[in-house]
Amino acid sequence: MDRRAFLMTAALAAAGVGAMRHLPAQARGIPAAAFPELPRDVCYPGPPATTIATTVIDLFKIGPGPSSSHTLAPLRIASDFRNVLEALPPETLDRVARLRARLHGSLSATGKGHRTDRAVLAGLLGQKPESCDPAVMDALADAQKRHETSIGGKRFTLGHDAVVWDTVEHAFPFSNTLIMEAVDAEGKVIVSREYYSTGGGFFAWKDQPEAKRGAPVHVYGSMAAFMDVCRKTGKAPHVVLMENETAILGLDAAAVNAHLDMVLDVMIAGVELGLREEGLLPAPFEFYRKAKRLHQEALKLPEGERLMQLVSSYAIAVSEGNAAGRLAVTAPTLGSAGTMPAVVYLLDKHVRVPREALRRGLLFGALAGYLCKNNASVAGAEVGCQGEIGVASAMAAAMAAYATGASPEAAEVAATIALEHHLGMSCDPVGGFVLIPCIERNAFGALKAYNACLMAKSEIVSRHWEDFDRVVMAMLQTGKALPPAFREMGTAGLGMTMVDC
Repeated sequence: MDRRAFLMTAALAAAGVGAMRHLPAQARGIPAAAFPELPRDVCYPGPPATTIATTVIDLFKIGPGPSSSHTLAPLRIASDFRNVLEALPPETLDRVARLRARLHGSLSATGKGHRTDRAVLAGLLGQKPESCDPAVMDALADAQKRHETSIGGKRFTLGHDAVVWDTVEHAFPFSNTLIMEAVDAEGKVIVSREYYSTGGGFFAWKDQPEAKRGAPVHVYGSMAAFMDVCRKTGKAPHVVLMENETAILGLDAAAVNAHLDMVLDVMIAGVELGLREEGLLPAPFEFYRKAKRLHQEALKLPEGERLMQLVSSYAIAVSEGNAAGRLAVTAPTLGSAGTMPAVVYLLDKHVRVPREALRRGLLFGALAGYLCKNNASVAGAEVGCQGEIGVASAMAAAMAAYATGASPEAAEVAATIALEHHLGMSCDPVGGFVLIPCIERNAFGALKAYNACLMAKSEIVSRHWEDFDRVVMAMLQTGKALPPAFREMGTAGLGMTMVDC
């Protein structure tokens, strides 16, 4: 269909449905009559009717890099399994001779570059994500060294032979599957648990009982439903979100705000640390840090160019720290840990947004993350890098818009623009390391986020066709269509072309 024919059919369709301006604010989809040549089943079925019960404590986790799904979640899984062992009857624990972790899917394919083996050992040795000592993770690189630990009063000796790089192709329900086992002297499994790393540092296990938490005060499963809640209650989005947070977690607003402050502080500290550090990052090839240099050179540039490069330097600073195993925030993942902090730093240090406004913005950014997590995915192994950098950019755009006084509708448009323009991005880390292309992608995610914020605040939002729910569905559809090699396996795209034969 040429442009003239499209405009004619669109005009007729608009006349037939009584003009788009009379539709609800969320229903911005183009009428099917505008595209008479398309099959009738090529259309949007409507927003999902799920119930969001994710919280900021779930979404914004703090732990060592470089990957939330391949480092942070395995550390949390191993720590959880250690708790399982500690709860065993003494006579059962006494039969355990050794511990074993079997890695499947992309955990096996790219886990060495992501330090998955070190993370598993760190968790079994008693390290906790929020306080994990980077020096411990560095020491665990020595494959010949053995480490002593006590679990439930029983001494264990652990080494890299406890980690088995198992099948890449498998039939488990999640790509990133980790089987934790305790075996006796003859190799018979005494206790085992089938764990899944589901993205963003989240994990679950087979036959896991439903967690006992409070019910959300406000029920929604989509951005459309959330905005409807706000209209019906007359409450601002951050108020609705905070009421859900406190109800689900059983905490007061002060405790939730304390977590938000910790997240903001870790993000800001990550930028400042990364801007001071230089030298090589851990990798099997030479890879030099560049955030400090980019920042220094940015200060010499004209004002317009300066801001762009400063934002890039902030994102790269955090991403380089994450690649080196520094503590970072899953926003929504560690692979995308630099995008949101760069925008936070910009708002805090340049725009001078007050802390209370930053907290409110962070809540709205979390909303975008909740919807992507629950209605699609934030795991590169599931939907490619659009689920990591794309979602991070959407969260940062929504946060920036809302924190700087944009309407809720404009903040949604900001998130929509940012996510839409990451659709189709594959996850193709070179050698499985969160270096190429991951570090620079964080910078571009941050730049797109802030640009999306500025565009949304300048638009007449009622004229914007796309809405967030539709783009999230497009991301899921696109991600599922990506071949497995382009979903964090590191065997295609840049993961292949950057390596000489």
